[in-house]
Amino acid sequence: MNAIISLDLAGFVPREDEEDAGGGSRVWDDERGVVLSVHDFALVPDLVAPLDAGERLLRELARHTARNGAALIEAEVRPLGGVPGLWQLAKAPKAAGPGQVFVGAWTVPRDRCSVVLKVQAAEGPISGMREAVVADRVGFDAYFRPHPYDPQLRAPLPYHVGDLPEWDAHFPSHPLTLVRETLARVGASAVLDERFRALPPFTGPAADGPAVDGGVADGGAVTEEPRRRWWRGR
Repeated sequence: MNAIISLDLAGFVPREDEEDAGGGSRVWDDERGVVLSVHDFALVPDLVAPLDAGERLLRELARHTARNGAALIEAEVRPLGGVPGLWQLAKAPKAAGPGQVFVGAWTVPRDRCSVVLKVQAAEGPISGMREAVVADRVGFDAYFRPHPYDPQLRAPLPYHVGDLPEWDAHFPSHPLTLVRETLARVGASAVLDERFRALPPFTGPAADGPAVDGGVADGGAVTEEPRRRWWRGR
């Protein structure tokens, strides 16, 4: 079952991608380099905590993301298609070359399955411009901050004010701006299959905990083979 049956795909075209072919995934991209994908998982979600866990959910998400080489920028519970979901933005070093990849995921977990709407974009040959400009404007001492979900957290990439949404208007073509805006725009158009909506809600992780490498927020489940982390770039 495709949990998401309708999306506003204006500007996107289907992408031929062997890695995501089949397996409940659909992939599109656009001329700006933004990749949009939908992933259906017919497995128990491996989120670290139920959506109503509040600060504990956010803290564990930040810690898990950091342990796996990335940094959580923001997360909150937001409905997708009228069903409670988890919105996340993260950043990670590019797999090759300098710069970062920014990934947004909107996960809707149900009792025995889930769907993930994912958006990602990477910096090009020139990176760090947004960070440098913001740091110059606010001052170095005010630029870096403790992580709001866990002040003691030491992530591979630091938490700083340059990633905050109020700077997006100043950098309209930056990959973080594109990911944040695209995830919000496309997500607002999502229509969910009534059969998916009618499924029992997700009440918490399995007793044996999340998958070793599944990405706690990617809507997947504990499996014998670790899945690719949800924030990984292409």
